[in-house]
Amino acid sequence: MKLKKVVGYVLYHWFAKHLPVSYSRVGRLSKQLRGLCGSLLLDKCGQNVNIEKNAVFSSHCELGDNSGIGIRASLGGKVIIGRNVMMGPECIIYCRNHAFNRLDTPMCEQGFQEERPVSIGDDVWMGGRVIILPGVTIGYGAVIGAGAVVTKDVPDFAVVGGNPAKVFKYRK
Repeated sequence: MKLKKVVGYVLYHWFAKHLPVSYSRVGRLSKQLRGLCGSLLLDKCGQNVNIEKNAVFSSHCELGDNSGIGIRASLGGKVIIGRNVMMGPECIIYCRNHAFNRLDTPMCEQGFQEERPVSIGDDVWMGGRVIILPGVTIGYGAVIGAGAVVTKDVPDFAVVGGNPAKVFKYRK
């Protein structure tokens, strides 16, 4: 099992990560090769996934069927992505923060808080440059507007945006 992840890591980071985007002339092959790497590297990887160029992600991520990780996206830690999820470019998903509760120790020496996984439900659309903070759950069918900073859970079918992200309306 560990050898499979090592092979996936090496193939992805040394080769497939740098291939053209999926919508380019040779994008179909790029998409297939990055998908193969994802199936080797990720804890769970569905069918027909689209991991885009220069995406960085933890091997502890899970990616559902027909879902994607956007161009230059950064997913740190345990991120669970459901089925049919679209992710725009340069999205960032954090699963932990620096510790800062002690006043007698510089923050840079306090290490990190405990990891809090992020969960993204099925049929979600995340615009470009969305930032999601640790422990957040995005509900089924939600739309996250470009540039939103999501600090709290998002209900099913909500359309959110802004900093911090607020519900503008519901799709139902």
